[in-house]
Amino acid sequence: MIQALNKLVTFEDFAAWRPEGGRYELHNGIIIEMAQPVGDHEDVVGFLALEISAEIKRLNLPYYIPKTVLVKPLECESAYSPDILIINRANLVNEPLWKNKSTVSQSASIPLVIEVVSSNWRDDYYKKLADYEAIGILEYWIIDYAACGARKFIGNPKVPTISIYQLIDGEYQVTQFRGDAHIVSSTFPELNLTARQILQAGGLPT
Repeated sequence: MIQALNKLVTFEDFAAWRPEGGRYELHNGIIIEMAQPVGDHEDVVGFLALEISAEIKRLNLPYYIPKTVLVKPLECESAYSPDILIINRANLVNEPLWKNKSTVSQSASIPLVIEVVSSNWRDDYYKKLADYEAIGILEYWIIDYAACGARKFIGNPKVPTISIYQLIDGEYQVTQFRGDAHIVSSTFPELNLTARQILQAGGLPT
């Protein structure tokens, strides 16, 4: 990651400043320019986006996957641009930052968020995990196709892992998937994918 500006800013400042090109996030008042994803990372994102979009269409759900929408925790000056964000159109009328800033902050607008791990894995496993839990997002996937995360998250020896966090009684509980284990998603219970299919989309052996 590259720190874009060396000063604290508010979300309002960030939203007004954010250019159309590039991908930026706000982390506790610091604007961060996200590194350009590598091809394997984009392969995983593209594969999952297609599979989930097909499931949304099949079930005729009021969901879609936007391109540049931000997720903002209410309690801090942060805003994230997830790798895959599922939006519930039905709740957008209740989002105060939607019309002018393309930003959501309510759990009812966000059935599922997915982060594909890269060099900034600590953000996904620590900061975003805590903030997505605080928002009340019911389901959060961390796709660690290159086994970048710490051993306490993905085991020792480290192996490619999909961690799916489900919000239960206000706290995330995690189930992990590797190899030929079938993904279990509360948002898309009929999604027929194995961990291997998703992880191998990144071009690495699992």
